[in-house]
Amino acid sequence: MRRRDVVSRVVRMGWRSLAAIAAAVAVTGLFLAGPRLAASRVEPAFEAVPPAPAPGDEARVRYPRDRQPVLTAPDGSRRRVASLLNVRQTMHYGDYVWDDAGIGSGPVWVQVDLSRQIVSVFRNGEEIGSAVVLYGTDGKPTPSGVFPIMQKARDHRSSLYDAAMPFMLRLTGDGVAIHASDVRRGRATHGCIGVPPAFAEKLFAVVAHGDPVVILPPTRSTAA
Repeated sequence: MRRRDVVSRVVRMGWRSLAAIAAAVAVTGLFLAGPRLAASRVEPAFEAVPPAPAPGDEARVRYPRDRQPVLTAPDGSRRRVASLLNVRQTMHYGDYVWDDAGIGSGPVWVQVDLSRQIVSVFRNGEEIGSAVVLYGTDGKPTPSGVFPIMQKARDHRSSLYDAAMPFMLRLTGDGVAIHASDVRRGRATHGCIGVPPAFAEKLFAVVAHGDPVVILPPTRSTAA
């Protein structure tokens, strides 16, 4: 299974029309509230085009309450995005960003975009973390949909594969989970979502049983 060498997470200063956003996905593969949210066979629906972010070196891009983009998940549920981490550099395998400074309490949800190989963590609509992930092969694909976290285990070992799965967050009854992994080029999983160990520990600390994980499916080119 082919995997991209790097994943773009650059936040660009400017917005296109909604019609152009979908076309931009294959080119940019970035910006969670725009092309990166739309990287899916299930086209997300946005209520409004977010305003152009102000230029500068701010750590976070915020949207006015009445102009927040809305993501429609595969099950029809909708979630507003209040802000995004302003990540400008290209993220390589094993890279992650995390910044929850000043972000208050609120509901937590996780989005995994298999097309971009990116996971993002939101609290109260604010993105607090993002990382490059591994996912399943064609023989053991990662399912798409919306899954509540069923179980948390800091030190878990797979009985099926006799493999360590630190900071395990179980998503399905047949063992698909998010867990710490050696995220490197050329590697894949047996259907789980592998994230860098340091990121996995931070994620484990902020999520709770029942928190939703939205998994967007890969495009044909990334699944091949």
